Amino acid sequence: MSELTAALDAEGLTCVVGAGGKKTTMYALAAESDRAVVTATVRIPIFDPHVARVEVTEDPIATLMTATDWPLGIVPEREFEDRYRGYEPDTVDEIGAAHDGPVLVKADGARMRDFKAPGENEPRIPEQADTVVPVASAHVVGEPLSEELVHRPERVAAVAGIEVGDEITPEVVGRVLASPDGGLHGVPPGATAIPLVNKVDDDEDLSVAREIADAALEHADRSIVPRVVLARMADAEIREIVE
Repeated sequence: MSELTAALDAEGLTCVVGAGGKKTTMYALAAESDRAVVTATVRIPIFDPHVARVEVTEDPIATLMTATDWPLGIVPEREFEDRYRGYEPDTVDEIGAAHDGPVLVKADGARMRDFKAPGENEPRIPEQADTVVPVASAHVVGEPLSEELVHRPERVAAVAGIEVGDEITPEVVGRVLASPDGGLHGVPPGATAIPLVNKVDDDEDLSVAREIADAALEHADRSIVPRVVLARMADAEIREIVE
């Protein structure tokens, strides 16, 4: 098992949520596995270059049973020129039950922002998910809470107890990652959640990311959140693991 897969506990049905590197994380995990499936429960941009093959099918189990090319993308429909549609969560549960390798799932959207809190109807996490990875970027710290960098800033404000326009601090990011109304929203009973602080590009980012991790672990239910991973996913590089 690769270091990244072990750090994120991504051997089974793993849902990646949040903002600031979901897809990059999924593709890095897929590249390190012998038999990974990449799929989604929400829309996902065209990702063919990141897998050996993408199968568009309404019968993913039959496709899975005859697959020979890995990592394999499975989606139900090419909805628009630039994106695929995702499956219903119960269908992804079936994929996870049928497959003997990692199933990596994009389970919400963030409109290319670096930080978010979920809306009422997201994320779309399958009931049998083993692991949920809430993602946030270290680069939002020091910036104002606004739509420029944050998806649903009003939701972040409500979860963190601040106002839209306030400065985003490590405490804010950590609190949101660890909140049942934030990064842990919809985590099924029995699943593990491992927050990922992404875009830790230099020593200054690393210092900020450590503060985020400390805040997340302080506020989290530690029976659900065993550690926080600090990384630069553009290079699939783990910078530090905070426990």
